[in-house]
Amino acid sequence: MHPLYEQMATSVFERMSLAAAKHGAVNLGQGFPDFGWPPEILDAAAGAVVEGSNQYAPSRGLPVLREAVAAHYARHHGLDLSAENICVTSGATEALAAAILATVEVGDEVIVFTPAYDAYVPLIRRAGGIPVEVALQPPGWRVERAALEAAISPKTRAIIFNNPHNPTGRLFDQDELATVAQIAVANDLIVISDEVWEHILLDGQRFTPIASLAGLAERTLKCGSAGKIFSLTGWKIGWLAASSELATLAARAHQFLTFASAPNLQSAVAYGMNDGDAWLQPMRDRFSRARDRMTSGLEAVGYAVLPSASTYFLCVDLAASGVSLDDEAFAQRAVTEAGVAVVPLSAFAEQDPANHMIRLCFAKRDETIDAGVEAMANARKLMT
Repeated sequence: MHPLYEQMATSVFERMSLAAAKHGAVNLGQGFPDFGWPPEILDAAAGAVVEGSNQYAPSRGLPVLREAVAAHYARHHGLDLSAENICVTSGATEALAAAILATVEVGDEVIVFTPAYDAYVPLIRRAGGIPVEVALQPPGWRVERAALEAAISPKTRAIIFNNPHNPTGRLFDQDELATVAQIAVANDLIVISDEVWEHILLDGQRFTPIASLAGLAERTLKCGSAGKIFSLTGWKIGWLAASSELATLAARAHQFLTFASAPNLQSAVAYGMNDGDAWLQPMRDRFSRARDRMTSGLEAVGYAVLPSASTYFLCVDLAASGVSLDDEAFAQRAVTEAGVAVVPLSAFAEQDPANHMIRLCFAKRDETIDAGVEAMANARKLMT
């Protein structure tokens, strides 16, 4: 048995979702929306099952989808890409796996900003690499040049950079992007850029892909997600966008992970990418309203809520809310005693975890948000 997996705990998302189901709790833990997907894309997928191919797609993805992804990024971000720069994957987590396996060798160090999506560290270790955590500090969660420079060593091979950032909801500013870019170039590092939240932009924010900065186009593997863009997380259609050399390298790893993804879903995503720009702003507006509804509800019952500029998530500072329990203890009691599932932020770091913070998903219908806020109010009464 491989010791990495023998000793690995179940993902916090799976753990809290199972607990929510067991206790009949409102699930504000796992990050999936219960509204927001364009019905036209569902129709396109259904039509493709009947009218299109149901056999293996090309490993690097249907040409129509690879071309659509490249054209989408040209329109929205001015990136100079073609189908040769795109590799379609079974979700963005598989894109991350392919990127890491293709670029990280045994003994390489990989920088991870924490709190971090919990797939990064196990994937780095499975590749034989060594994760090096750089802790972002609440409440600002800023990338600090001194902290990043201090983490660099002669063994550093790559930086995993998640922007917009899960779980904090931060959209990093131009100075922070420049810091990462300059340090990557100065140290000849690969940047694996997890940009799946690039279109979930609230309050009129604008997103800048890190590959557009000087010196980054040839050293960046960008991970994207149709599931996040179209609120169809269960489809698990993602992609890598990179230089031809890096895209080909990652595609070689990808072919022995999942080989290919469902062709009808790829076809429907291509339709959405080509025809769906008008859907983006209404989607952002709906998520902004949901975030504001949850924030105002939580604040009204005494919780200290941190700002969220992107993603489906907001963070609550338990200590500032008058709750003395740590995040794990609060999460366990909240789901079993108050009927609401949340995610403890300490699960997103191994060193220097923010163990007085929890993450909640606001990508829910009004009635789900209201029920969750009511349960959170009961949790606070029980635990203060």
